[in-house]
Amino acid sequence: MPAAARIQIALPPHFDFATRITVEVGHLNYGNHLANDAVLRIVHEARLRFLSAHGCTETDAFGASLIMADAAVQYRAQAFHGDELLIQVALGEIGRAGFPLFAKLTREADQTEIARVQCGMAFYDYTSQRLARTPAAFREHFARPGAAP
Repeated sequence: MPAAARIQIALPPHFDFATRITVEVGHLNYGNHLANDAVLRIVHEARLRFLSAHGCTETDAFGASLIMADAAVQYRAQAFHGDELLIQVALGEIGRAGFPLFAKLTREADQTEIARVQCGMAFYDYTSQRLARTPAAFREHFARPGAAP
């Protein structure tokens, strides 16, 4: 029986934002290392910080809300309690109703890559419960040279 196909996430050539998060006890699983669900929570926090650095939130990203439509995680190494992680964030190509958001988690102490994450972010109208178009202001803001903080 052939080995299961592994998810491969191709990261963009540069990242627009970076933040640091320390692995806490609540991030651990029964194996005493960073839990899979905690990776998505950490990336969520990094996404909030990224948006805040650009003057917006998940409920007002230049005039529209965001919702995560899908996520893929490629685990590369374990992380443990107390490890300080550098989370780098980048946007992929902005489409008519959303964009991919990439995150790379690296342990600062030894530069070991812990995980790669790709989230499909969609613009969403929570009132009508429907997808929304990418706001022109969002597209224009992130198209500007030097838009990333």
